[in-house]
Amino acid sequence: MWQRIQTLYLAISLGLVLALCFGTAYKVADPDGMVSVSYWQLQKPYFGILLGILAGLVGLALISFKSLILQMRLAALGGIVAFGMQLWLAWMYFTWEGPVFSWTVIFPLAITVFNLLAARSCFQDQLMVESAMRIRDKRRRSKKK
Repeated sequence: MWQRIQTLYLAISLGLVLALCFGTAYKVADPDGMVSVSYWQLQKPYFGILLGILAGLVGLALISFKSLILQMRLAALGGIVAFGMQLWLAWMYFTWEGPVFSWTVIFPLAITVFNLLAARSCFQDQLMVESAMRIRDKRRRSKKK
């Protein structure tokens, strides 16, 4: 499992998703001081649901290493969801006046990159497996003759 590069990409991606789960999205100036708002509290409850879906997709892709096609599809879908989260955060950044966003706002973009790299690596592994199967089948047919 850990000898494949896509597993490393997905593990880094899952770590970033978990950092988003427990990180601070932005800070707002309040008369009492600065108030921190987490990602779970953004656009109640939709962003938290989307974050949970992303964590589930990346986690499921990480443990489905025996089926390369399923792992590739889950990683690509997780990349699309993470890119959607990044677009949503960019929209909130440019339309809101008061909050000061944290640097963790770029994590969904990094998650997108790592998921797409993992999907590409899964695709390359699948092509290598199919090529090896074609060579084996060709050898078996030549031995039967």
